[in-house]
Amino acid sequence: MSTSEPTASRQPEDRATPDRLLHARTGTDVSPEDLVLASGKDLTPRNLEWAKRKLAAEGPAALEKMLP
Repeated sequence: MSTSEPTASRQPEDRATPDRLLHARTGTDVSPEDLVLASGKDLTPRNLEWAKRKLAAEGPAALEKMLP
């Protein structure tokens, strides 16, 4: 039986994803564009204004709240 992924490299389904893989922060500033895209919205002037207000109120943590 042919598989695209070797059995040895598969993770058991009952294992949790390591924390380092769950967070997107790279130590750089979060832009309004980052926040809009993380929310799944289109880059429109209205959505960018929303992101700017959210970043002003919550800071970079606003992005972490959007991501799993």
